[in-house]
Amino acid sequence: MFLAEQGIPSLPLLGLVWAGGALASGGANAVNHFLDRDIDRDMRRTAGRPVAGLRVAPRYALAFGVALNVAAFVLLATLVNLLAAGLTLCATLLYVFIYTLWLKRTTPNNIVIGGAAGAIPPMVGWAAVTGGLDLPAVYLFAIVFFWTPPHFWALSLLIQTDYERAGVPMLPVVSSRRQTTLHIFLYSIALMGLTLMFGLLPQVGLIYVAAAAALGAPFVWLAWRLWRRDDRGRAKATYLYSLAYLALLFVAVMVDSVVGIA
Repeated sequence: MFLAEQGIPSLPLLGLVWAGGALASGGANAVNHFLDRDIDRDMRRTAGRPVAGLRVAPRYALAFGVALNVAAFVLLATLVNLLAAGLTLCATLLYVFIYTLWLKRTTPNNIVIGGAAGAIPPMVGWAAVTGGLDLPAVYLFAIVFFWTPPHFWALSLLIQTDYERAGVPMLPVVSSRRQTTLHIFLYSIALMGLTLMFGLLPQVGLIYVAAAAALGAPFVWLAWRLWRRDDRGRAKATYLYSLAYLALLFVAVMVDSVVGIA
């Protein structure tokens, strides 16, 4: 939204998009808890979730998730615009039907393709401000899309036994840890290249480019170090850095949009 506005967007509009996004993501996760309650019980990381832990009845979780998504669509369609509402609904449908119901349990490429659902929110923000979609929004989508696999593969190295127990075909489960660390390294290189290419657009300036280089280089180094020697400490460092990386990169986009140094 900051990028589309090239400054600070309307605070009421920010609030509406935040509310719509919170409703939609909460609803999608509630539906996920309903659909994945069987495998959630087999994984230590998820065994304590409300449905898996038998604190919320499955039918109530499903109804709650659907209701939140209906509320998100109505709020965004009536108070923001139909494109933002449609994209938000699309993200939920991709997450529930393509990722959760289909890809997650059938292919090690689950997070590669399914990551599209989590990459849509920046497009929602752009559409909320402009009413359309343009190349900068597509770049933001691509950045999150390419960030998702190395982020989740690093996590999968940490909880591989959980995925094995639940029968989820994450890459280290069906291939090897060596192949997984190689894929993390290659994706980190592609991600850094993509973020620097984004800097060629007139909508971003030197603050963003400097941040993309400064944040991307440690990510590549951590991924290379993990590929050279796989151990829990290095996998955890890569995973935790990936969390900070995306947040700080998007903060850099916001700051660059406000300051505007070409």
